[in-house]
Amino acid sequence: MDRVFVYIFILILISFRGLGQDSLDISGQLSGYINIAPENDLDFMVGGRYLPEVNEALKFKNDRQLDFEVSVNVYGTTIFHPFDFSSSDGGLKPYRVWIRYSGKQFELRMGLQKINFGSATFLRPLQWFDDIDPRDPLQFSNGVYGLLGRYYFLNNTNIWLWALYGNENPRGFELIKNNKRIPEFGGRVQLPVPKGEVALSFHHRIADSRDLPDLTAYEKIPEDKFGLDAKWDVTVGLWVEAAYVHKEKNVGILTNQAMVTLGSDYTFGMGNGLNVSVEHLFISMDKTPFGVTNRYNISAVILTYPVGIFDRISGFLFYLWDTGNLSVMMNYEHDFNKFTGYVMPYYSPKRSQNIFTNRYAQSFSGPGIRIMVVFNH
Repeated sequence: MDRVFVYIFILILISFRGLGQDSLDISGQLSGYINIAPENDLDFMVGGRYLPEVNEALKFKNDRQLDFEVSVNVYGTTIFHPFDFSSSDGGLKPYRVWIRYSGKQFELRMGLQKINFGSATFLRPLQWFDDIDPRDPLQFSNGVYGLLGRYYFLNNTNIWLWALYGNENPRGFELIKNNKRIPEFGGRVQLPVPKGEVALSFHHRIADSRDLPDLTAYEKIPEDKFGLDAKWDVTVGLWVEAAYVHKEKNVGILTNQAMVTLGSDYTFGMGNGLNVSVEHLFISMDKTPFGVTNRYNISAVILTYPVGIFDRISGFLFYLWDTGNLSVMMNYEHDFNKFTGYVMPYYSPKRSQNIFTNRYAQSFSGPGIRIMVVFNH
């Protein structure tokens, strides 16, 4: 399906060449990294990714525009112990393939795209459609197939409506995959308030638990998600983001989920400005609605300091209160003339619960370091 989808979009892109005022842009991102984690049996990981991208915009009268994006993900990874056994993975698959028709106050986008929203930055109950790991400086995320429409009112109110189809993998905090043969749909209303904004979101999908042996296996599990988020810019930044998830069939403690994140940030006048962000996430999962028999608490602290024009240091700390697990990652970033380098030492406890679906730090435990080089053209 993925390859057919790409071919169709490329043919559409070619067929529209010559209509309106044409603007073609070809770019790409090449990244390579090495990861060393000495306490693991396979303690070395070497990998790379190339994301070539083609964008074209066709401009019409009345500020209307039709634009396209086609991008593929070419990747490869090898995990090994020197002079011993190894494990490899790699391939090529679509990354972004979409068409968008837009005007001054609206846009309609169809295809393989990234959809994300919410006020939280790191611990995100509304991470419904992306798998971004906040520790990843490239913010890589697989997309979803669907149709997204947005309308922007003059008072900064905006409305989102979407319909998704053909997506199977779990996203965000989902533990049960989607039934890719049944469409998903939802929407969002975002409103301005004094010194900030507030939004309500809704999404309906059909989950499929047949691959989970520990749960009653259902092919079709109707699920509704309700979201609330708000953000204010006062003396400090303040935000709240919450989601409630209800499944219409009994799948044990995954039948009902409630998540609330409270966050704040402030930039201290130290040197070039030290930004400190703090978030706390409360999660409950229960057979009964809003039950708190199974609850979890996670805190995150993120520090960012620009050393100079070309250098920046970041620190990420995640603490799971119920298990006592502490994960730490530092990131030193330097911009060279034509590429950017990253040095990222980290520590992850053994048997730690990974709360990020893209598993950016993989499953390595103990101390380690990742070195990455990125070239954009």
